Amino acid sequence: MRRSGRVRPYRSLLVKLLASSVLIAVVAVGLTIWLTATTTSEAIRQEQGQVLADDASIYDGLVGYAATHPDWTGAGPLIHELAGRTGRRIAITDQERLILADSAAPGTPLPARTAAVVDPLHLDPALSPRAADGPIDSRALGPYRLTEEERETSQQLADKQRDCLQGLGVPAEIVRRPNGRAEPRTANPVQPMVKPGACLSDWVSGTEQRAVDELTRLAKPCLERQGQPRVRLDENLVLYGAKGDPEVIRTCVDNARREQLQPHVAPAALLFVGSQADPRALPDPVRVDTRRLLGLGLLVLLLTIGVTALVGGRLVRPLRLLTEAASAPADGHRRVPVTTRDEIGVLATAFNDLSERRQRVEEQRKAMVSDIAHELRTPLTTIRSGLEAAQDGVAQPDEAWLSSQLEEVLLLQHIIDDLQDLAAADAGAFRLHPEPVAVADLLDQVAAAHRARAEQSGIALRTTVTGDPELHADPVRLRQLVGNLVANAVRHTPVGGTVTLAGQTEGAEVVLTVTDTGSGIEADDLPFVFDRFWRAEKSRNRGTGGSGLGLAIVRQLAEAHGGTVSATSTPGVATVFTLRLPAEG
Repeated sequence: MRRSGRVRPYRSLLVKLLASSVLIAVVAVGLTIWLTATTTSEAIRQEQGQVLADDASIYDGLVGYAATHPDWTGAGPLIHELAGRTGRRIAITDQERLILADSAAPGTPLPARTAAVVDPLHLDPALSPRAADGPIDSRALGPYRLTEEERETSQQLADKQRDCLQGLGVPAEIVRRPNGRAEPRTANPVQPMVKPGACLSDWVSGTEQRAVDELTRLAKPCLERQGQPRVRLDENLVLYGAKGDPEVIRTCVDNARREQLQPHVAPAALLFVGSQADPRALPDPVRVDTRRLLGLGLLVLLLTIGVTALVGGRLVRPLRLLTEAASAPADGHRRVPVTTRDEIGVLATAFNDLSERRQRVEEQRKAMVSDIAHELRTPLTTIRSGLEAAQDGVAQPDEAWLSSQLEEVLLLQHIIDDLQDLAAADAGAFRLHPEPVAVADLLDQVAAAHRARAEQSGIALRTTVTGDPELHADPVRLRQLVGNLVANAVRHTPVGGTVTLAGQTEGAEVVLTVTDTGSGIEADDLPFVFDRFWRAEKSRNRGTGGSGLGLAIVRQLAEAHGGTVSATSTPGVATVFTLRLPAEG
């Protein structure tokens, strides 16, 4: 007796949905009140953000000092100025933690943790936005700083170039680089210039040229060790005309630049940042209107219950239809209407698809049982007839009779083995033992195994391999796969025909083809050649076809190796089976 589709109220999806929604609403309201009452955490986070900004400002100021001074002797005033501006305790020490400068009174213990390493030749990307332009602080000039005379010469040349550009209708202004070099810069770089060569100058100061030459000399040993060509640098330290690995070349140049700047910058120091004795007060906590929040929470609760009841009713209705369809007799085929596009609609669509697939599977199962019965009945009937004839004395159990009976037994065994292989494939129990396989050797082995039968049928069996392709696959299963294709080709090729095995590499795949000059396959039959028990000869004549399982096993073996198999044919001309397998397993 079928159970009713009704359920008890306390087990109803609608009741559970209502209860869950009420619980969620209560929790949400409580969390809202709690979160509102603790909004002071936002002020704390803002304070923490300010602390991080202060740390970055402190680090940038000290790195700027180190980039422009050879030591830390005069860093005291800067540290006190930074401490006063940020309200932090700031101290720098050498690598042995010997204090070089400190904003706190002498004898004050250092903070437990190091905040950063101040080194203008190795910027910290987390604290310095200047690190985006390179690992070395741009303020570290050293030997690139121009003399007063060179600055004056640079200024005069820049004035002439600016006047020239303005005479051509190109607005320009004078800018000065950190090393003191002046040069014109157009207000709009994308504006086309009329005869720009008449205004440009290739002047390079002696100071810049000597520094660039020294840097090139220092980078040379590193480039030679890395097998890179020599590089050329302009006065802006920009590589030009360089060949080789850009990353390796840039690393060598940066290391050489550090060696060149080392005498001109302060040595790396440890930075310690702590709190002052009187920390700045936190903002006052936010006052909360509790009654207003409670009223808002009650309104949210009522709205949640109403919306949940409305939506829940709409959700339960299609679920009941699905329950009735799923409870239908197993031999029936029912579809449920898809009335929505939400999750329930998707579920209804999936149910309909499942129902249709079940019907198709059932039809295929019935057809397969019929095919198996037919395939097993033929050899069993032959064996039974022969044995009854021998028992009645009608046939003599001579060598010819025994050979015919043995042939039927082998055929029966072949069908059972094929069915066992297909059952293993369906259950995912194919055991593959992949190893390197040379395609040429594989095709030669398969051809040798089938050459005797091909010669008896008057068929030429050939192999051809382009290049030296290799596979990572199970050699036994692969020989079975290709052997099934060859056996099928020999079976359907007339006397005087040719069966050709070929192999080659195409990109990341190895392509194997078996081509015969047989009767071919009609275009309407091509989509079904790999189906179980399919035969081009519908009468299932043993003289023109096998068990109908060989090509089905081929497809299963190809898919087990991660490949594909396909067939093309021109009736009366040729048939080509193409197997594509990944070169790497």
